[in-house]
Amino acid sequence: MPSLERYQSGEVTLLSDARVAGGVTFAFTERTGGVSEAPYASLNLGDACGDDPGRVAENRRRALGAIGADGLADRLVTPRQVHGDKVVRVASGDDGAVRAAAREAREGADAVVCTAECVPVLLCFADCVPVVLICPGGFAVVHSGWRGTMARIVAKAARALAEQAGADAGEIRAYVGPHVLARDYEVSEELAARFAAEFGPDVIVGERNLDLSAALAATLAEAGVGEGAVAWCEDSTASTTPRFFSYRAEEGTCGRHGALAVMGAPAPAWE
Repeated sequence: MPSLERYQSGEVTLLSDARVAGGVTFAFTERTGGVSEAPYASLNLGDACGDDPGRVAENRRRALGAIGADGLADRLVTPRQVHGDKVVRVASGDDGAVRAAAREAREGADAVVCTAECVPVLLCFADCVPVVLICPGGFAVVHSGWRGTMARIVAKAARALAEQAGADAGEIRAYVGPHVLARDYEVSEELAARFAAEFGPDVIVGERNLDLSAALAATLAEAGVGEGAVAWCEDSTASTTPRFFSYRAEEGTCGRHGALAVMGAPAPAWE
């Protein structure tokens, strides 16, 4: 059964599973260990929130180094996230193919499926749900806010990963990273009603607090990823801002933590 534990790589703190096989290394970063200043302090990985680009580049260098992807910054695929359901595929490690995938991702996407070695993928978050899917021969990194959850982007990415890697959905392991939990996520009556109609009443806690975790669990099950193949982060970003960025708790001005993965890079040394 997959699990998430805290690790240290230099000054960077990560959530990951050191037991993952198949040559894939992944991590959800925490906000410490970088060079950005308030309100983006300190390991801000987002390049569209107002932070200094040079600081973001250094933070990304540190994060990539923490997962063993030193020297692969020029092969990084990091989408411009648009809260949709587009999935970009990286099937070849050829430089031209990687550049093409990176360009496609920057046009707008919220998931990347990768079956090529030494191609790191980064998506950024500050309350929305980060998901990493891993199976023999590949991985996917997914951004699932409420719109993406409603569009079932995680299921779409899981199906794309299984197809591209030649795997069965039952071989996929899912890791759900830090995001805003139901206790901190009150939504409008209209949105609560939409989610209850789509996923059942259990996704609404109390009158109108939205449980994205419950909706994602249902979506993963629909895609063939069983409950025992999913690891969850139990920390809510909105109430743990010393560790994670939260758009909601920090009133819209903050950095972004990340979900990163790479296949075929040297295994990192974590403490």
